[in-house]
Amino acid sequence: MLAAGLWRDQTLLDHFRRHVADRPGKTALVANQAATGTQLRLSYADLDDLSDRAAIGLMRCGIGEGDVVSFQLPNWWQFTVLHIACLKVGAVSNPLMVIFRERELTFMLGLAASKVLVVPRRFRDVDHRAIAQAIRPSLPALTHVFVVDGEASESFENLLAADATAEELATLRARRLSPDAVIQLLYTSGTTGEPKGVSHTSNTMLSNLVPFAQRLHLGQDDVIHMPSPMAHQLGFMYGLVLPAMLGATAVLQDVFVPETMARQIGEERATFTMGATPFLNDLADHCLRTGAATPTLRIFVSAGAPIPRALVTKAREVLGAAVLSAWGMSENGAVTTTRPEDPEEKVAGTDGCPLQGMEVRVVDPLNMPVPVGEEGQLQVRGCSNFVGYLKRPGLARVDAEGWFETGDLARLDADGYIRITGRAKDIIIRGGENIPVVEVEELLFRHPAVAIVAVVGYPDPRLGERACAFVKLREGASLTFGEMVAYLKAQKMAIQYIPERLEIVDDMPRTPSGKLQKFRLREIARALAGNSIPQERTS
Repeated sequence: MLAAGLWRDQTLLDHFRRHVADRPGKTALVANQAATGTQLRLSYADLDDLSDRAAIGLMRCGIGEGDVVSFQLPNWWQFTVLHIACLKVGAVSNPLMVIFRERELTFMLGLAASKVLVVPRRFRDVDHRAIAQAIRPSLPALTHVFVVDGEASESFENLLAADATAEELATLRARRLSPDAVIQLLYTSGTTGEPKGVSHTSNTMLSNLVPFAQRLHLGQDDVIHMPSPMAHQLGFMYGLVLPAMLGATAVLQDVFVPETMARQIGEERATFTMGATPFLNDLADHCLRTGAATPTLRIFVSAGAPIPRALVTKAREVLGAAVLSAWGMSENGAVTTTRPEDPEEKVAGTDGCPLQGMEVRVVDPLNMPVPVGEEGQLQVRGCSNFVGYLKRPGLARVDAEGWFETGDLARLDADGYIRITGRAKDIIIRGGENIPVVEVEELLFRHPAVAIVAVVGYPDPRLGERACAFVKLREGASLTFGEMVAYLKAQKMAIQYIPERLEIVDDMPRTPSGKLQKFRLREIARALAGNSIPQERTS
């Protein structure tokens, strides 16, 4: 990768410090809080100063190279400051989705041996401080918890050292993290029943963003709007790292509301945005319904699920922007995208072609490439592939030639564009959020009324997929949809993971060998969803 010039042996700080020196007064970040209606604008000099103070605060907490700093935050300015601060001290950033509760957090923080956790006091009516305090006794490595809008010693403000000494600043400036050191730990849901900690270095991450920016013609004059959570790889790489690398301006939206997104794009003259299909659909519908305009928006990249052709046509006409499709994973960022100059049939009919430095192939069960147009297992290799799963080396399915088994099924066309056709791994993608099916099934199986359970996805025009739980009850038992929801909530499961449907069945379809036929259940769920009003679980 070095010889090919794909790994440039740079870190984000190399780019960031150049922008601070060249354009200190330029707006680096516009952060909005929906709950308070407040907005904070930070220049590159402001961001550098705040991240220095946070970095020194982390040093005073005993944080050094390789230590894990976890932050469960929305798209707030503190998120960006913390990542840059972690880079400055050599720590590993571990962003956590705000939907996670006690169960998920205890596992994730424990596996990472996180030393610092930063949470909001409250967000969307959830008391994150109380959750952090409840799990802290079971996490011996967790020495510090800081709370945004908290009080006294736990306040995030106390992490921001206001009295940095010349010696501390000199120590900070003298450090330079190796571009091959792990800088990010991001959990992704797997089929094994536990999340996997994806590890990235500066080289793997930046080698994705440089060709991505080149293909989409993005530069320092762009304004990048990010409505997707930065605790997702999409939001992290393209809403935080990309603008800081380019010297561009980032506009953060902490709660997705299409009216707010349209207004922010208009007010800040945003030129680029990226999100799952529901973001594109809802923004286009709002603009069509209200006449709101987004004249500066040049590109909307939609990733996470195939884009319906009708939506591409509608969004292009209404938004006046190029709508591009993309495919990628937490493990490698955006591997494929369409190009701004591609025709509509490529955008709606494919998930793009590989970025420079990445390769894709579609193979049969014997690992042999299949003919053009035939379905097979999608494998990728190249510069932006992750460096492993934290403490789970055996879970990374990478062969001796560097091909990573994605778990997705795909077709490859004659032009080198892929089309994702399904998933070999048992994950439902709901609105861009991976649902860990095995984990949901295991919890439901513990319910005293449940004899057999299987959770499958079914199509949804807005979210891409929803989840349906098929349950065979124990003799004499009963289970209602409301009881299922209440039970999973009581297990502290994230609300987004709870199925939207419950179907009680007499038995499950199986093969002659007794293996559950989930494809049959998907067919049943699809038919049921098409002929009835879906059940809804409420937050």
